[in-house]
Amino acid sequence: MSDAVLTPKAPRKRAVQATAVPVRRPRRTGPPAVRALPAGQPRAWYIDHNRRLKAMRLAVVLLDSGIYGPQQANNRRIRSLASRIGIHRPSAATCRMVRSLLHPEN
Repeated sequence: MSDAVLTPKAPRKRAVQATAVPVRRPRRTGPPAVRALPAGQPRAWYIDHNRRLKAMRLAVVLLDSGIYGPQQANNRRIRSLASRIGIHRPSAATCRMVRSLLHPEN
């Protein structure tokens, strides 16, 4: 064997970039991907899970529309936003859950 094969090669030097450019990923414009719910749970679990999802969706819409406190989010306002974005009319329990997700104003 020759000596050239046995000698280790020097590591390559990488070019250092002067300024790092952040990578922008395109934002999703549609609803999130729907995944199947786990099987074998009691019916009440599915009802509560779907209620939480609906409440989170409505809370995001309220925040985007400029409503930040639970005092501003009455049932009428929550229900009108739900009909405007194409969600079925939320129950009183769902409206309470939406208000609990919003931070109280100080």
